[in-house]
Amino acid sequence: MYKHVLIATDGSDLANKALEHGLALAKCNNANVSVVTVTEPWSAFEMAQQAREHRLDPVGQFEATAAESAKRILDNALKQAAACGVSVEGIHVKDQYPAEGIIATARDKGCDLVVLASHGRRGLPRLLLGSQAYEVLTRCTVPALIVR
Repeated sequence: MYKHVLIATDGSDLANKALEHGLALAKCNNANVSVVTVTEPWSAFEMAQQAREHRLDPVGQFEATAAESAKRILDNALKQAAACGVSVEGIHVKDQYPAEGIIATARDKGCDLVVLASHGRRGLPRLLLGSQAYEVLTRCTVPALIVR
């Protein structure tokens, strides 16, 4: 049914639940798997904070920290995939908001299903924090499976 599954993860417990579900689904369908983690752009607030602290090379520090975090997240996903007997490609998308990076990766890799988690926020928290899962659902051109 599915030939190429994209699984989005931020390394959280809920995202790991989506990873497990996506890997199992891919194995059942003998599908290719790509796992993506997205690093958001550096915010103006963070830039101002770094400037106040007179840090040397704040951009370089941010990029190194983001790369280290993405490597840890993707290494964990690759280990889980190997334990399931599924081969995966790990992808780190830099300087994009999660929904944008997920949608672009699904398009670029020719994926026919996106699997991701939703925290299920409602009310004011959703208004303030937004919903990346909702963005993927409404803007992605392929089916999306939301795991909660």
